[in-house]
Amino acid sequence: MFTAEFRDQFDALLRWRRDVRHFKSDPVAPELLDHLLAQAMLAPSVGFSQPWRWVKVETQARRQTILENFSAANLEASTHYEGEQAEHYRRLKLAGLVEAPVHLAVFADLDPVAGSGLGRRTMPETALWSVVMAIHTLWLAARLEGIGLGWVSILDPQAAQRCLEVPDEWSFVAYLCLGWPVEISEQPLLEREHWQERLPLDELVLKR
Repeated sequence: MFTAEFRDQFDALLRWRRDVRHFKSDPVAPELLDHLLAQAMLAPSVGFSQPWRWVKVETQARRQTILENFSAANLEASTHYEGEQAEHYRRLKLAGLVEAPVHLAVFADLDPVAGSGLGRRTMPETALWSVVMAIHTLWLAARLEGIGLGWVSILDPQAAQRCLEVPDEWSFVAYLCLGWPVEISEQPLLEREHWQERLPLDELVLKR
C-alpha cells in the first residue's frame, strides 16, 4: 500500500520529530492548528472513547500563571541534583513558554460517555494512554507541517488544572508549546547537550 519512498520519508519524520524548546515568535494560523488537532484525533482510543480534551491557552494572565508554575517546579527539581549535574541542569532550556505562540493544555476525561466503558473495566488507565497517543499523533502531524512541539512536564498539575478552570473529572496530561522552531535537528536536544545518550535496542528488548 505504501511505497519504499514513503517508508523512507516516514522514517525521516520519526527521526526529525524532536522536543522543541527554541521557537520563533511568528504566529501559527488558527486554521492550521485546528487542522493539526483534527489529525491528532485520528489516533486510536480505548473503546473509541476519544477521551482527549484540548484547551487553547490564549490569555496572557493564564500563560503567566503557567510560566510561574513552571519556574517554581523547575527550581524545586534542580535541588534533586548535585555538583556538576546540578549546574548542567540549570543550563538546560527546558521550556519554550515565553516564545511559543501556541500554548495547548491536554486533559483526559477519565470516564467519558463515548465508548460506554469498553476496554476500561480492568485497565481504566487506558483512557490516559489514549490521550498520549493523540499527543504523539499531533507531534508527528505538526512536524510534517514544519511546526515544532515541546512538552512541558515540569509543572504542578493540580495548580495548572486550577489555573485553567476545567471540569474536575478531567485529568491533566500535558502542557504543550507549539510554533515555528528556531532550528531543527535529527538529534534530541538532551543528547546534544550531553545529558543522556540514546539507549541501544538490545538493552531494552527482552525475550521470554
